[in-house]
Amino acid sequence: MGLRLTAPKAMSHQRFPELIYPIDYGFINNTQSQDGEGIDVFIGDGDSIDVVGIVCSVDTHKKDCKVKVLYNCTEENIRTALKMMNNGPMRGILIRR
Repeated sequence: MGLRLTAPKAMSHQRFPELIYPIDYGFINNTQSQDGEGIDVFIGDGDSIDVVGIVCSVDTHKKDCKVKVLYNCTEENIRTALKMMNNGPMRGILIRR
C-alpha cells in the first residue's frame, strides 16, 4: 500500500491552524474518496505494518462524511486519532479490523 504523508505529526491543519495533527496523516496513493481526493489515512508508529481499523467521520462544518484508515496504529495512536476526530464540528466512530 503506497501512502503519501501530507501532514506530519505536530503540523497545523491548513485551513484550521488551531487543529494540530497528533500523529502522521496523509492519503493512500491511487485511491479516491467521495471528495475526489485520496482516501485519508492516520499513520501510526506501531509494529503491525497493517490496517488496524477505520474511523467513519462526520464533519458538520464541511458537511461531509469520510472514512479514515488507521494504519500501523498502536492503541495509543487510535485513542489519539479518535480524540482528534471527536472535537469541534467533527465526530467519528471506530471500526476495528
